[in-house]
Amino acid sequence: MDSNPLRDFTDAQSRISGADAVLSLLAVGEGSLTGERAQLVGHYELGGRKFIDRTEEDLLVQAAAVEGSVALGARWGLGVEGRLKDRRGGSRAYSDLGASAFAEYAPDVRLALRVRAGAHRFVYRPAPEANFGGPELGVQGRYRLNRRHALTAFGEYGARDYSVQATPPLGRENTSLGLREDSALTVGMGYTYRGPFALGLTYTYQEISSNSRGETVLRHRLSGSAGVRLPWRLTLLAQGALGRSSYPDGIFLSPEILLVEEDEAQNSLSLKLARAVSEHMDLELSYALYGTRLPQNNLSYFRQVAGVGLTWRM
Repeated sequence: MDSNPLRDFTDAQSRISGADAVLSLLAVGEGSLTGERAQLVGHYELGGRKFIDRTEEDLLVQAAAVEGSVALGARWGLGVEGRLKDRRGGSRAYSDLGASAFAEYAPDVRLALRVRAGAHRFVYRPAPEANFGGPELGVQGRYRLNRRHALTAFGEYGARDYSVQATPPLGRENTSLGLREDSALTVGMGYTYRGPFALGLTYTYQEISSNSRGETVLRHRLSGSAGVRLPWRLTLLAQGALGRSSYPDGIFLSPEILLVEEDEAQNSLSLKLARAVSEHMDLELSYALYGTRLPQNNLSYFRQVAGVGLTWRM
């Protein structure tokens, strides 16, 4: 059951369109080929969502990732990676593609560093003016304190070029700024624990600066996940996130893009209770809520999803 199938933003005078029942299906496949010095890893997901009444929101989502790497001695490695997510149907259809080359340094089992350079392309079908492409640079590191505790840090910078004219600031409406150009900076750090239970915490800061009025946004986000095994073959999983955004221009003109880029989870809480009913099948109960707010626009977004599902493993 989905309380906001249209993903509507609302204000004090408007209401959400109404809840609807939905059927979902997700298939996941992954595999790897490993040689003496080389490795190839692939991952593919195919998901669908069918609404009972709001059939215009039916969608099909595909996601794929592939990575190939070659070891150069005991510490260094080189490789390439690519990713694709394609969403068709519904009111927010898009394609998100990325490819990069990377170098990795891992002197021992405790430390791993990776630097990558590549390109990113985003296509938003309902509004082509939101399409962008450009180069990206990234770095990430992991340090294992011991077999249960680990720290991570990451950073990414991307230049985003658009094919539309930038919107000038107030008071300079007749000024031409050329094509819209954004820069996206993301940095963060995380902690993971693996023991009697699993725990993960991540802090992320993102800054998207634009030469177009109303498209600059600063975001702070704290996310966490936890999992624990319970009696009677039960497993409880929880995920949550809290985010805070600010808009230096005093307005944000693309709230629908906010949902796409953050996967509707700027503020979220989800719970899943799973029980293994056989060697290959689990029965699941799930509940999730999502929300965000645009204070300058007086718009808010809220959605609840509850369901019963089955997971089958080969």
